[in-house]
Amino acid sequence: MDTVGFIGLGVMGQPMALNLARAGTPLVVWNRTASRCDPVLAAGAQLTGGPGEVFERADVVFLMLADEQAVDAVLGRGTRDFTTRVRGRILVQMGTFAAQYSRDLADEVMATGGSYVEAPVSGSRGPAEAGRLIAMLAGSDAAIERVRPLLAPLCAEVVTCGEVPSALVMKFAVNLFLITMVTGLAEAFHFAEEHGVDPGLLEQILDAGPMASLVSRTKADKLVRDDFEVQAAIVDVLKNNRLIAAAARSRGTASPLLDACHALYAETLALGYANADMAGVIYALRTRTRSVSVTRFDENPPADGGPSDASKGSRR
Repeated sequence: MDTVGFIGLGVMGQPMALNLARAGTPLVVWNRTASRCDPVLAAGAQLTGGPGEVFERADVVFLMLADEQAVDAVLGRGTRDFTTRVRGRILVQMGTFAAQYSRDLADEVMATGGSYVEAPVSGSRGPAEAGRLIAMLAGSDAAIERVRPLLAPLCAEVVTCGEVPSALVMKFAVNLFLITMVTGLAEAFHFAEEHGVDPGLLEQILDAGPMASLVSRTKADKLVRDDFEVQAAIVDVLKNNRLIAAAARSRGTASPLLDACHALYAETLALGYANADMAGVIYALRTRTRSVSVTRFDENPPADGGPSDASKGSRR
């Protein structure tokens, strides 16, 4: 079995690495905050002294890092270390970054004699802990076939999407639906609370009907309890929103719902809820409601879909 390296044991990376270790995968790990490695080490993984040692000891290296700068740093990109680290190895990039960045990195890795698999996942901390993520893969057939069995302890399903960066583009499409769905759910609960409707009954009705899903159940529970312990943080959702919006702009693709969500998540971040769960977008909705300066509402919404008098008074 390949020795696997795992770099980046954050909210998602730690449970993913833990599932690999529990499955008996020969695993070496490194994280900037070393204490994040402790549960994984207890499950059988080995700690390394830095990214360079991970690449020395591993045949396949998984990266689950926060941003492009962190990826460049652990790879030694732009230095002689880059070739030493990636040559002869398979780099599995699981973070969510700009598609062009991934394409450029794939070209550099392959030019130095390494292999590159783009492998973003759908799912938050809960599915990561349960090993129920959905992985989207892009890269060469040979590299994907070596990586696919390694993902079994992490994923309920693995889908091959084509060449790099098709997996990231697919992840953007998935996240667009997720973001707009959770924002709509939060707005429904805000509407209910503003009209004195029992949010617990709303949760019960949604859970019993055709719109129910694992996501709606998880987020509805958070909204009922007003408990926004993080699974997918506001700051990360906003980052994803921006990436998707940039991809849409690059093709001239209309994205009006995404644009509305972008404003709401940015407002939630500005209110100080960066590390709240994404269902915490309800804070921005509550703030907008409190800031309405026009108290006279039209009896009927505008027929042309334009702003009503009330919405003109809302903060944008």
